[in-house]
Amino acid sequence: MRKFYTEIFQAATVGRKLLTILIDPDKFIEAETKLYLEKLPKQTTHIFVGGSTVENFKTEKTVKAIKTETDLPVILFPGDYSQITETADALLFLSLLSGRNPEYLIEQQVKSVDKLKNSKLEIIPTAYILIDGGKECAVQRVSGTKPIPQSEVTSVVNTALAGQFLGKKLIYLEAGSGADFPVSEEIISEVKKAVSIPLIVGGGIRSLEQQEKAYRAGADMIVMGTQFENKDV
Repeated sequence: MRKFYTEIFQAATVGRKLLTILIDPDKFIEAETKLYLEKLPKQTTHIFVGGSTVENFKTEKTVKAIKTETDLPVILFPGDYSQITETADALLFLSLLSGRNPEYLIEQQVKSVDKLKNSKLEIIPTAYILIDGGKECAVQRVSGTKPIPQSEVTSVVNTALAGQFLGKKLIYLEAGSGADFPVSEEIISEVKKAVSIPLIVGGGIRSLEQQEKAYRAGADMIVMGTQFENKDV
């Protein structure tokens, strides 16, 4: 059986960069799955599925459609415990550490236990840290929390380290869907120097240049949404 976290960790250890495409089930048309996947960048290594708000059962339908057309790992990136489905390969077990809303620090996780205690999903504890991307994003609206300003580098680093000390296996720096600008190179670099677990960066990355800057700064995995359809990426 594949161990998806082990693969991510080993890639980070040897400096092999990973590219993940994030699919929002509410914006995905199952009938066009094959055409959509054919457009993915050839360097794509993973697919995340999830959104801040998703219609009931839409995540499961989306995952099933994707897995019929690709062997790429499909990992859940849920905005709510109701989005968890056994049809995926793994689950990012997210804690929104940048905010102080108990619903997204622990309540959603507790609510998910009945779905997960007998699950075959690989559960990957993940420190999710929202960084200001220049505009209010869906995560802010749904969670009722504020992102950490990009100027507060030390706060971001300390939050990431707190996540690692809590036993999280991944750090995910998120500028938010549709961000005006991505997480800064300085933040990525300082967090990467501080932690010893893989670093994921997403939000606001729209060009090959931004992608390469994030990789050079220390991102082990980059997450992109529909931006990959731009010819520059």
